[in-house]
Amino acid sequence: MSASASTPALIALDWGTTSLRAYLLGEDGAALDTRASPAGIMKLPAGGFDQAFEETCGDWLDAHPLSAQLPVIAAGMVGSAQGWVEAPYVETPAGAAALVAGIVTVKTARGGIVHVVPGVLEKGVLPNVMRGEETQIFGALASESALNEAGGALIGLPGTHAKWAFVGNDRIERFYTFMTGETFGALRDHTILGRTMHPSATHDEPAFVRGVDTARDAGHPGLLATIFSTRTLGLTGQLSAEQQSDYLSGLLIGHELRGLNEVLARDQSSLVGRTLRLIGNDALCDRYRAALARFGCDDAATVAHATERGLYRIAALAGLVGAPVRAA
Repeated sequence: MSASASTPALIALDWGTTSLRAYLLGEDGAALDTRASPAGIMKLPAGGFDQAFEETCGDWLDAHPLSAQLPVIAAGMVGSAQGWVEAPYVETPAGAAALVAGIVTVKTARGGIVHVVPGVLEKGVLPNVMRGEETQIFGALASESALNEAGGALIGLPGTHAKWAFVGNDRIERFYTFMTGETFGALRDHTILGRTMHPSATHDEPAFVRGVDTARDAGHPGLLATIFSTRTLGLTGQLSAEQQSDYLSGLLIGHELRGLNEVLARDQSSLVGRTLRLIGNDALCDRYRAALARFGCDDAATVAHATERGLYRIAALAGLVGAPVRAA
């Protein structure tokens, strides 16, 4: 639907640690306009959250008088203890209604209200938390009914701290966090492994797949015993300097998926035949899709527009907007 065919209904914010992404959503839930800002919660301008919000969304707000102000909803680290206002975690199993019940509000300098969505906590011996991903997950659940069918589904969110969420019955049942992206950056930039790497503008698929397969093979004793092969395969002429980064990427993602498979094995299941979706950067999701194929999983489509769909869905459940009005 074109921007002229829908009336603005909601300002939706995906506000993380290092960046802010804003969406002007129409009555159909689709984005009429988007804005990106580097003003994450740890990179705010001198005027803090209010200034960042005004600089990003001020003209959208100016188009509507305060008496008819567009509702505003925000998710992500903006609701953390370091955020604009703290929205305490809700516990798993968590449905969209629990997120709505946990919304916390903050008043802006111009007098409007921002509704901040809470994150999700899984208690246990090894607790897990997420902020922002829960909104994307509920956007995915709203977009595809098959994700709520018997047996549930698995939703992966690749990134700095990759998440894998088990979903079913329209709720997040449990989830796991893998520090894959951050570990890759640390190993590449701050250990001896990076000394022999040369950056390359192109992705080396064979080197990446070799890393995935090395991690997948049961004969290898684990991550700490295999990552040094990034260097030794270079020293022995089996990997070029340009290939080593992609090999390490495949190795780490492969170990992540191997760990996930071991979790599934405890439930007498595996990645093979599992209903699985990805949410995230297209290039990174492509890497995960290639890695998943090495584990026998060939159905891992990327969910588009999960963030804005999730924010609109939660706003609708909270009574801030009506249900999406679809074109006839």
